[in-house]
Amino acid sequence: MTKYLYIDHPFELESGQVLPRVTAAYHTFGELNAARDNVIWICHALTANSDCQDWWPGLVGPGCTIDPEKYFVVCVNMLGSSYGSTSPLSYNPETGRTYGLDFPLITTKDNARFFSLIAGHLGIGKIRLLMGGSMGGQHCLEWACAEPDRFGLLCVLATNARHSAWGIAFNESQRMALRADTTLGTDAPDAGKLGLEAARAIAMLSYRHYRTYVSSQSNSDEEVFDDFRASSYQRYQGYKLWKRFDPVCYYGLSRGMDTHNVGRGRGGVAAALSRISSPTLVISIDTDLLFPIEEQGILSRYIPNSRLEVMHSDYGHDGFLTESVKIGEFLADFLSDQLRIDSTTKRAFTDGLTGRKFAVPGSEEV
Repeated sequence: MTKYLYIDHPFELESGQVLPRVTAAYHTFGELNAARDNVIWICHALTANSDCQDWWPGLVGPGCTIDPEKYFVVCVNMLGSSYGSTSPLSYNPETGRTYGLDFPLITTKDNARFFSLIAGHLGIGKIRLLMGGSMGGQHCLEWACAEPDRFGLLCVLATNARHSAWGIAFNESQRMALRADTTLGTDAPDAGKLGLEAARAIAMLSYRHYRTYVSSQSNSDEEVFDDFRASSYQRYQGYKLWKRFDPVCYYGLSRGMDTHNVGRGRGGVAAALSRISSPTLVISIDTDLLFPIEEQGILSRYIPNSRLEVMHSDYGHDGFLTESVKIGEFLADFLSDQLRIDSTTKRAFTDGLTGRKFAVPGSEEV
């Protein structure tokens, strides 16, 4: 069930603009233990929500790698999203209307600061594992650069240190489609519908791969010469997003993704990533067109204690969502490798993510 936290004081954005108050929609799973050291924080991607058990099945849930029976799992809906946190759908006290297209630009750094604020209000200090993919991975990297001592471990998937010109071009193409719909941001019953559907169709070409479409959307009837399966699939994906997501929110979030650059204000990407002190697992997807392997290679090169794993998937960038079992295996191996024998105390610590017992040194944080 979605929970809400209302913070009735100003939140200053990187742009200098100020939100007079903020609301956070969030989910938690499991229980915070007495030591308050069993927190796993998950950052969701562009159009997902805070219910990570719903969109990451097989990775988050009872009996899964991230098991709420053993861990306190937290996921907060990002600022600007359709799913309950402060966004273009929120009331603007200055106008007496919803913000709409006047909602200020929210950067990935703003969202990282927002998550930190919410963690503080929830009484969460040290976070055992911070994890996210795509835009969620961007938020993780920003937060880990800002507060490197807060996290025991970091895992990012299909993401980058700075959003590429290629990624920005895809996002701008989608915004062009949205702006071409003259109803965007109006009071029309279907405001922005056609623009959002076209934008999502563009996005799908970056999320999937040639092999994805050939294997699943090819026509078996060679006599067909109109209304191909791939055509109807694109229309369906656009309509499906329209049914669950607001076009103005989508417009703003794509702008926020374009701002991503951990090096801004930190002396460049290499200097920023070198601040991250947590052992880090970077997962790449071999067919990812939007966040290609070389981008995760940069992360692995400059994050001091990191490991790069390349995962095969025929689903392209969307593999970070669809390949939950493979991701769970990479994550379990990574976590078990962080556990070491303390030859002095020989204390055994059960790592719930793998279900095996290991002896670990001094701190319970891994």
